Amino acid sequence: MTLNRTIEPVDAEASTHEPRLWRDNGWTARVIKNEDDEGWAVEMLRKGESEPALVGPWTMGRDKKNPKPLDTSAFNVLVKTAAEVLRRHEQQLHAQLHKGIAVNAGAGRVTVTLDIVVDEDDPYAVLGAVDEFGTALAQVRVSAGFKLTAASASAWIDDDFRKPSH
Repeated sequence: MTLNRTIEPVDAEASTHEPRLWRDNGWTARVIKNEDDEGWAVEMLRKGESEPALVGPWTMGRDKKNPKPLDTSAFNVLVKTAAEVLRRHEQQLHAQLHKGIAVNAGAGRVTVTLDIVVDEDDPYAVLGAVDEFGTALAQVRVSAGFKLTAASASAWIDDDFRKPSH
């Protein structure tokens, strides 16, 4: 979908309620022309972000030529949908960067965690272990590509929490 977008400076304090532009509560909804076809699209931009959180088709008006104007109800639904998209994206990113697994060890149940640290120059991960009472047992820096599995967690524990060689 090719969209015709003109970026305008956003006044953080001003509310705008126009047929094709609504700005309120930290969100901007802008109805834009879809250059790939005859239709319209709407983009939702959260204050402080450079990319839209949501871009989707927008309804044609009664004349079947111009877009339906934005209104309070539509804006609220768009805000809710865009916020949900961002929340899901954040959950997915968190799940990719933070993993944990509980394994049975000689001293009881141990939870092993892997927290990936995103760094453009030197990404890495921190492998950690806590006992069933939440007491830290060990923490070592490992490769960002380290694969945390029940087997790798058990092997690390059995090796007295020495830094894994891979």
